Amino acid sequence: MKPFIVMDILKKARKIPDIIHLEIGEPDLLPSPAVQNKLAQAVQNTNFFYTEAKGLKELRNKISGYYKDFYNTDVNPENIIITTGTSTAFLIAFYFSRIIATPTPGYPCYENFAELENKKFIKIPTHFPEYKLLADTLDNYKFDTLMISSPNNPTGTVYSKEDLEKICNYCKNNDKLLISDELYHGLVYTNDYTTALKYNENAIVINGFSKYFCMPGLRIGWMILPDNLIRTAEIIAQNILISAPTLSQYAALEAFDNQYLNEIKNEFRKRRDFLYNELKDVFPIAKPEGAFYLWCDIREYSENSLEFCNTLLEKAKVAATPGIDFGNFNNFVRIAYTKNINELKTAAQRIKNFLKNSY
Repeated sequence: MKPFIVMDILKKARKIPDIIHLEIGEPDLLPSPAVQNKLAQAVQNTNFFYTEAKGLKELRNKISGYYKDFYNTDVNPENIIITTGTSTAFLIAFYFSRIIATPTPGYPCYENFAELENKKFIKIPTHFPEYKLLADTLDNYKFDTLMISSPNNPTGTVYSKEDLEKICNYCKNNDKLLISDELYHGLVYTNDYTTALKYNENAIVINGFSKYFCMPGLRIGWMILPDNLIRTAEIIAQNILISAPTLSQYAALEAFDNQYLNEIKNEFRKRRDFLYNELKDVFPIAKPEGAFYLWCDIREYSENSLEFCNTLLEKAKVAATPGIDFGNFNNFVRIAYTKNINELKTAAQRIKNFLKNSY
């Protein structure tokens, strides 16, 4: 199993003073005050006991309502399982697969989860500047499960409604299971997107509260499954989860604060625009449509992304993630705009000075 290199970078960076952390995919913003109050209330009410394996019915109802309000899509609360982050959701989803295909670059833990469950894992290359999977190329690969992420980590790519519908139709017409990672939904800076459930009611959709809802440490996520898979998934959840963290589930009841969430999205949009404009002349970068990352081509400076990131950390005191975390991308780095504008200004200047003086 491959190491998750960004965590090694983070561990090293935390030992160095005055570091600007642009490596970890973690929002620096807090959840809404209502979430914080609900969490404190849950503690006072001694809500320390297991919920049912699927999670609090009240929270599943809230998530169902969110899909109706946000996507105009009906989701039965009985088809929702609350998970410990999204990681356990992927472990459950991969149980239903033998050969999993996914676009690359992509989140490194996907492959590790597949290896853990002894599943075959196929990487489908995508290319600058769009980094999008094309439905008409899928016949070139043999798989029973297709997994997509939109917005993508690390590129910020978002599938338009038209592109998503084509992928969903391909999976339906060719009897392929579709797993859609929608963790960064909400942090999308275009209106041309939706959930895969809009076009494929048999898809497994995975989402969570870590990114858009700014609750990473509460380790709370969810998955939506079709009727024919939900009971088996529930049994797996009973065994590997028992239940998701109870206090976190109660806190998540107050997470769907649209006014506050719009402020979160607008803040990250401002940061994206600022850092993209600061760095686009020193790195080739595909402007991201979602999430909170810049995927930067460093080949003008280095063909060794890990060495580049370690030197950037030591000399410029800026932490970034090497591209090799996301596949065979040794000439790329991922830079997260998860700090305020003032810190991003300082980081951008440090990066420019580093490139000027080192290369």
